[in-house]
Amino acid sequence: MANVKLINVNKKYPNGYHAVKNVNLDIENKEFMVLVGPSGCGKTTTLRMIAGLEEVTEGEIYIGDKMINDVSPKDRNIAMVFQNYALYPHMSVYDNMAFGLKLAKTPKKEINERINWASEILGITELLKRKPKQLSGGQRQRVALGRAIVRKPQVFLMDEPLSNLDAKLRVQMRAELIKLHRDLETTFIYVTHDQTEAMTMGTRICVMNNGEIQQVDDPRVIYNSPANLFVAGFIGAPQMNFFDGNIVDGKLLDVYGVKYELSERLKQCVKNKSHENSRVIVGIRPEDVFISENGEGLKAAVEFTELLGSDLNIYFRLDGKQYVLKTDHTSNLKIDDEINIIFDKEKIHLFDVETQKSLAY
Repeated sequence: MANVKLINVNKKYPNGYHAVKNVNLDIENKEFMVLVGPSGCGKTTTLRMIAGLEEVTEGEIYIGDKMINDVSPKDRNIAMVFQNYALYPHMSVYDNMAFGLKLAKTPKKEINERINWASEILGITELLKRKPKQLSGGQRQRVALGRAIVRKPQVFLMDEPLSNLDAKLRVQMRAELIKLHRDLETTFIYVTHDQTEAMTMGTRICVMNNGEIQQVDDPRVIYNSPANLFVAGFIGAPQMNFFDGNIVDGKLLDVYGVKYELSERLKQCVKNKSHENSRVIVGIRPEDVFISENGEGLKAAVEFTELLGSDLNIYFRLDGKQYVLKTDHTSNLKIDDEINIIFDKEKIHLFDVETQKSLAY
């Protein structure tokens, strides 16, 4: 088992496209690190450079104490699980799992022991004689995982392995991967564009955008203390609301003419960043927006509602822009109903208009 370190890693293609820009990342031994971000953000390219499937243009990658830039993929002691499973259709499940071990000239007895061990862990023992076309999507993904497990690598690399599964099976497989990580005590590096997967699976999350790391931290820290406007908007569903605001004398926040007394925490942040009298972007998550019962707050109109079991998302329009609040399913609000909304002042986020960085970060 090993830690993985990326130092000033860049990937530039011959056409001039700069896919990964000065990435510095320390992934600890036995950690479950999730690289998350929108399509084209550089997360898969970063994973492929760790795997050796893409050359590093600049920078250094280490597994343990060894720099692996010039080490071939087969000698990096890693195993990769792909989005499309990448199983050999003419081979049985057993032979698919054994293929890499046979290439490494592993003794037949050891191959058998490893396959039996891995298939027991994944619950696919009864599938060993079947061909991939006889398997469901979830079963194929387990076989792909089994093929990686039997190699007993230092590092598992996973590139959106659940994206081809239906919603129910994705939830089930997320739980199985978390358990697998705990049982194997191996370093996992997992790529996804799904922020729900990132939040539920990672011991830490690396949020990427435009080839750059935006923030690396525990999922709860990233959710509660986003470093910038991008992270705040990308992590969370529905996404964070953003309003134009003004700081008045370092004490009050003016949003569309409604003034909020800043919390002591935000007063200190505003002072530290010299924003006592300035424009800011105000962020507030849907669960921290409430309907006022006494007519206070911002006047808005309900645009539509979205029932999600015990939760109800209420989308409303204010000054020509759409926002959302989250409440319980018992609300009887209808389209075009007028409401007054207020914020939980302790949960307000403030961002610099120019840099888009959080004043609290």
